[in-house]
Amino acid sequence: MADSEAAHTSIASRIAALVHTYFNGLPNSSKPVVRDNGIAEWIPMSAIVLVKGEGTPSESLTCIAVTTGAKCLPATKVGTCEGLVLHDCHAEVLAMRAFNHWLIAECYAFIDREERLQQPCSEKVSPYVWRRLKLTRDSPVLPPFELRPDVGIYMYCTCAPCGDASMELVMAEQDDPTPWAPQTTTTTTTTTTTTTTVASTSNPPREQPALDGRGHFSNLGIVRRKPARRDAEATRSKSCSDKLALRQVTSLLNYGASLLVAVTANAYLKGLVLPEEEISRTGIARCFGAEGRMKDLLGRTWPITKTNADTPGVQGLPVSETEGRHRYEFRPFEVLSIPNSQLRALWRFRKPKASDPAQTAAQLKMSKPGNKTVIWIRGPTLDHESEFGRPSLVTRLPTLRGSSTGVFENIIGGVRQGYKVADPGMAGASALARRPLWEHWRNAMSVTNFMIGEHEVLGTTGAVPAFIEKKYRGFKKPHGYEKAGCIKARKDAVQAAKEILGGWVPNVEDDNWPKQEWEDENPGNDGPWASPDTESAEGSVALRDSRDGPGAPKRRRLDA
Repeated sequence: MADSEAAHTSIASRIAALVHTYFNGLPNSSKPVVRDNGIAEWIPMSAIVLVKGEGTPSESLTCIAVTTGAKCLPATKVGTCEGLVLHDCHAEVLAMRAFNHWLIAECYAFIDREERLQQPCSEKVSPYVWRRLKLTRDSPVLPPFELRPDVGIYMYCTCAPCGDASMELVMAEQDDPTPWAPQTTTTTTTTTTTTTTVASTSNPPREQPALDGRGHFSNLGIVRRKPARRDAEATRSKSCSDKLALRQVTSLLNYGASLLVAVTANAYLKGLVLPEEEISRTGIARCFGAEGRMKDLLGRTWPITKTNADTPGVQGLPVSETEGRHRYEFRPFEVLSIPNSQLRALWRFRKPKASDPAQTAAQLKMSKPGNKTVIWIRGPTLDHESEFGRPSLVTRLPTLRGSSTGVFENIIGGVRQGYKVADPGMAGASALARRPLWEHWRNAMSVTNFMIGEHEVLGTTGAVPAFIEKKYRGFKKPHGYEKAGCIKARKDAVQAAKEILGGWVPNVEDDNWPKQEWEDENPGNDGPWASPDTESAEGSVALRDSRDGPGAPKRRRLDA
C-alpha cells in the first residue's frame, strides 16, 4: 500500500488516495496549467474504482477510469455531430461512460480467452466478471455475464456534481444570491393579479422547465441543464446530479452493456466519495436520498422477464431466477466523505472558493476552468493476451501503477486534441463518443454466441435485433423491443424515473446516422468494423485499439 493510502484508513480515503496516484501518473500535457496571462486553471476530476471483497482480509481496490472535464456542447451543435463528438465532457459523465467501455472490453477479453482455451474461464481470467451460466434453452432471457458478487462500484469526485445536489453550495458562494433568470426568449402574459413569464420553446409542454444550471436558486429538486454559467449558450445536457440520480434506477450499466451484463444489485453505484467541503447534506438527501425527490420510486421494481412467448424452442421458460436478483429498482447510493485536508494535499487543481482563507476577489478572477478533458481507461484483464483492447505501440503511454492502458485521450471541444470539432472524422472521435462506443459494443457482441442449435437465444434479451440495426436510433429502439425482456424492463424503468424527475428533455438530434462506411465496402458482412483510416494527426493523443476488433489495423497515436 502506498504511503498516501496508509495515512488514511476509511474506504473513502483509500479510494481517493488511489485515484490521485493514477492521475499523477498522467503526462503533464494532460493536466491544467497556468496560462501566459497568469490565469491558473482548475478542473474537476472523477474516477470509477472497483472494491473487491470489501471489509475482508483480501480486500482490493482497482481504479478503472480517471476523467477530468468541465465543458459541454451547445444544443445548436448537437445535430451536426454524427455521433463523433462528445456532448457532455463533465468528468462524472465521462467516468460513467468510461466504466461501460472498460466493462464491454472485459467481456470481450473473457470471450476471446474462452474461445482460445475451448473451455469455461476461471476466476484467474477476470476477477470482476463471470459467465452467469452457459447459454441453454432453459435460461436465455438474461445476458451472458454478471459482475462477480464480491465487487462493489464506487465513484470518486473532487467536487460536487453540478445541478440539484450542489445548489446550496452554489448559493453559499454568491455575493448576490438573487436567483438568475433563465436565459431564454420570453413572452409575457399579464392578468389583473399576476405577470407570468413563460419561456418560449419548440419542445412539447412538460411538467417543469429544464432550467440553466444555476438559474432560480429557489427552485430545488428539479432537473437542470448544463452549463452553469448564465452567459453560456444553452445545452440539453442534463446536470451531473440528474444523470447520477437516473443511474440509481438504471444501474451504472449503459444500454449496450446491459445486453452483455445482467443487472444485479452490485451493478448499481455503491458509494459516491466527495470532499467534506463539497457535501451539502440537505442537497444530497433531496437529490439522491430515499426520502428525496425520487421517494415515489421506492418499492417499485422492473424485473427482467421473458416476454417473447413466440420464440421457437424456448416457450415456457422459467422466470423464477429473473424475478429475484435480476431487476431494475431505485437503489440510493451512499455518499462518503474525505477530509478537506486530504483533498488539498492531493489535488492542486481544486477550484478556489470565496470562502477560502486569504482568498481575494482578484485571485478568484485569475482562476478559470481548464479547456482540456482527459480520459484514461484501464485495459481489460487479458489485454496482454487478447487482441481486443491491446494498447498501440506508442512511445509516451502512461504507465499507471503498473496498470495496462486501454484508452488514453486528451479532448478539446468534444473531440481528440488536434482535430476540428466541425469535422473530426472517425480518427478525431473520442472512444467514448456515441458512434465509437456503439462500434465497441458491436465488436464484443460479434463474438458472443447468439445461437443454440437453430435458435437465436439472445433474441429474448433484445441483443440480436439491436445488433442488426443499421442506425444508432434503431439500435436504441430495435424492432420488436417490446418483446425483449432486458430492453423493455430497462426502458420502463427509465421512463418511470424520468416521469418522477420531470422536465427531462432528450438530446435526440444526434442519433440518425448509419453504421460507418466500412459496411458499404464489405456488402453482406456484418462482422466487426475495421477502422476507416490509419492516419494520425501530428501532435494528437490517444490509444484507439480499444475500439478495433480482431483484424483491424493497429495505429500509432501520440498525444500532445
